[in-house]
Amino acid sequence: QVQLVESGGGLVQAGGSLRLSCAPSGRTFSDYAMGWFRQAPGKEREFVAAISRRGGATSYPESMKGRFTVSRDNNKNTAYLQMNNLKPEDTAVYFCAAAPTPLITLVLTTENKYTYWGQGTQVTVAS
Repeated sequence: QVQLVESGGGLVQAGGSLRLSCAPSGRTFSDYAMGWFRQAPGKEREFVAAISRRGGATSYPESMKGRFTVSRDNNKNTAYLQMNNLKPEDTAVYFCAAAPTPLITLVLTTENKYTYWGQGTQVTVAS
């Protein structure tokens, strides 16, 4: 079983920044397409960002473009989500997800495409 552990969440003022990290264990990290999702209480899980196996392709919903950046360092076996200019509506539990795939350039943007999930890290943006 692949395990994913998110870190870097916390309390931040509106306009501030956070960087989330996702460290997997199990299968070779470079074999995974990676994604980030978030979920606020009482709401459905929402797509945040995705990145292909080597980082050559990324995807974001329109509301995150220009503020959030997904990246990965396969030598460190870590995926990242850089969040800038945070807003109160960004408050949620943020989840890291992984999908083993042979396709180097594949980017997955829907929840049901991912095989493994972390337990989440809380991000709270105060105003």
